[in-house]
Order: sequence, then C-alpha cells, then structure tokens
Amino acid sequence: MANTNTPFGLQLIRGGGGYAFNAQGNLYSIPSTDNSAYYLNDAVKLAASSDADGVPNVAKAAGTDILLGSVQMIVSVRQGPSLVGSALALETTNIPATKAKVYYVLVSDDPTMEYMIQDDGITTANLVPASANLNSSLTVTAGATTTSPSATVLLSSSFAATNSLNIKLQGLVQQPGNVYGAYAKWQCRLNLSVLPSIVVGATGV
Repeated sequence: MANTNTPFGLQLIRGGGGYAFNAQGNLYSIPSTDNSAYYLNDAVKLAASSDADGVPNVAKAAGTDILLGSVQMIVSVRQGPSLVGSALALETTNIPATKAKVYYVLVSDDPTMEYMIQDDGITTANLVPASANLNSSLTVTAGATTTSPSATVLLSSSFAATNSLNIKLQGLVQQPGNVYGAYAKWQCRLNLSVLPSIVVGATGV
C-alpha cells in the first residue's frame, strides 16, 4: 500500500509526559516587519524583542534551526488595555508575508511534545525501519493556499545519528495504512529545543 502525499507540517499529536494533555499553547507575536508567511503547523523559533505589551516574538524557522515548537493557532489579541482584538477573517488560516499589523500565534512550546510529520519521499533508502530513532532536519515549505496547513516535511537525505539535527524520529505514527516508504507519517519530538535555554541534542541510535 502506498502512502498519500499530503504534507501538513509539524502536527501536534500528544504531550510527551504522563500528564493530562489539552493541546494548549503559549502566546507569541510576529511583528509587522517580519517578511515570512506563516501557516498552521509551521515550525518557529524565538526572535529578538516583543510587542509593546511584552508578548515575545517568534520567527519562521529554517530547516536546521533550533526550534521553539509549531504554530497551533492564529489568534486575535487585545491591543493595549482594550479587550477588543484585531479582526481576523475566519476563512484565512495563514499570516501573509507582507503585514500591516502585529500578528499573534499560539505555539506548542513544551519541548516534550510529540508531533506527526510526513517525509519528503525522496531518499527512499532512508525511509525504512532502520531509521527509527535517528535524527533529521526539515525542508520548510509554505502551504499551497491561504487555507492550507504548512507543507514542511522531513528532509529524508538528512536522516542520521548526528546530534545537531533538530528532529528526533520515533518511528511511524500508528495509524492504518501508514507504512515505511515515500510520504510516510513519522512520530517525532524536537531534538534541538530552545526551551530550556540550555540546548541539548541527543545522538540518534
């Protein structure tokens, strides 16, 4: 059975610890000067500064960056003391590259979170059981439309035990029809997380 090529970025599936999981995230801002487009499940990293109210900034992560987590929601937030947020079109689930205002996102920033992500289907020799528990980097790709999720995928040519790669592979997501090979859906965690502030990467096995 062949896997379907339907990338969706770093999709949160559960917490990594033995605790109740409610899929919540923490609030971060994206300044109007940022020139990247954002999609749900995009990987993000910490960025310098914050908004005027002290909400810290994030930026779109590159494929090899140290990660904060992935975008779970684009939200409207208060401006100053008012409880009235900036209006967002409900049919649009991305943030444009050219911005007229600050945008806000909820990010799954707990470094123990577990994610699902598709591989790129290219280096088929690596898309095998022996790659479970290796590490990987990402190919960062935009969604196809304003309502698409992120199209970021695993860079299959990067699969290795190298501890400087930012994704820790944990085998395949256990769902019907998901098999090793091109476009498999992999279970993973962040291998290089900016939280806590001491960055520790584990070598793959």
